[in-house]
Amino acid sequence: MFGFFALVSIVVLAGPTLVILILSFTGEESLRFPPASYSLRWYAALADANELHAALWVSLKVAAMTVTACVVMGVSASLAIARSHSRFARLLETLFMSPLILPALAFGFATLMLFSMLGVRASALTLAIGHIVVCVPFVMRTTLASLAQLDPALLDASRSLGASGFHTFRHVTLPLISRGVASGAFIAFMASFDNVPVSLFLQDARTQVLPIYLWDIIQNQLDGRAASACGVIIIATALIMVLMERLAGFSRFVK
Repeated sequence: MFGFFALVSIVVLAGPTLVILILSFTGEESLRFPPASYSLRWYAALADANELHAALWVSLKVAAMTVTACVVMGVSASLAIARSHSRFARLLETLFMSPLILPALAFGFATLMLFSMLGVRASALTLAIGHIVVCVPFVMRTTLASLAQLDPALLDASRSLGASGFHTFRHVTLPLISRGVASGAFIAFMASFDNVPVSLFLQDARTQVLPIYLWDIIQNQLDGRAASACGVIIIATALIMVLMERLAGFSRFVK
């Protein structure tokens, strides 16, 4: 029974990915499964899709800002929480992790109302702020897992030899937790790049992100550009995951 349910789970998880990869090679004008013919025409069409390129650039820019802020804040918060054994630290950890269970649509709408009350117009910066809130927990989770495996004796030895707190962090702590930080940064990047609920409320006409642009294509035109773009994203993500697994042992931090 366990093997049967595992097989069903794999089919449910991998099935849509395989379907969209097959559809990305359709030679027809509209999306239909299975395709009547196969072609690379929609992959070639991506080269001239200027609006798609603009949406991709916005998504990459916002994701880069999000990852940078998440790494700085997530690592700082994780260090403070890991060093403290007080109940307040546990309360802060729960608070920082709360975006993982908070409905994203509710958070996106609430953030939009907050910015509206403050008179702040939607921009790439406000979009990044929304993404940062929901992505920081990913960096914290992997960093806390790395810090839990860190031998405190190494930090004590560094301090006993006269090293400052920053020197200890730079030359002892950071190298030992770098794989966890890198794994969290990768997850945060992907969570920001394909985020829809928050982006739906915080984007404007000049900051349309790629997932929502692809959704508009599916709703209005239903041509193969959406499938081919998804095919590129799936292949690129798979390659990056393999690279992260080789360099940082990605699977150890996402269990």
